[in-house]
Amino acid sequence: MEVEVGKIVEGRVTGITNFGAFIQLPNGRTGLVHISEVALDYVKDIRDHLKADDVVKVKVISIDEKGKISLSIKKAIEQQKKENATKPDEYDFGPKVSFDGMSFEEKIKMFMQDSDEKISTLRRNMDSKRGGGGYRRSSANV
Repeated sequence: MEVEVGKIVEGRVTGITNFGAFIQLPNGRTGLVHISEVALDYVKDIRDHLKADDVVKVKVISIDEKGKISLSIKKAIEQQKKENATKPDEYDFGPKVSFDGMSFEEKIKMFMQDSDEKISTLRRNMDSKRGGGGYRRSSANV
């Protein structure tokens, strides 16, 4: 497997220094993950995050003219998060409606109807919590 800039590959940690970790890549070559590219947060001691023989996913960020390969665990994590990003599960935006082939006016009309229904539901719920707004006799009128 040839290593190319921008690719995410799996490698094995072969050595750790104060400034980074050496990773053996699938093609047998070795690259360096600088300490600033190990994690999404600040890394004071790289040994808190990596140890020899760990298998990690890295993104190839550069290959210089001498063949030195620069790698990033942080950028691999960020790219995978971006690729796996979906709408948050905790939000319910109502039934999924396909708007294909609808004019802008039809979409607005549909949105307004849905919005009006939600507002009326909220008002009913609020009124019931306030006591319903029915006629009350005050003690002064008795």
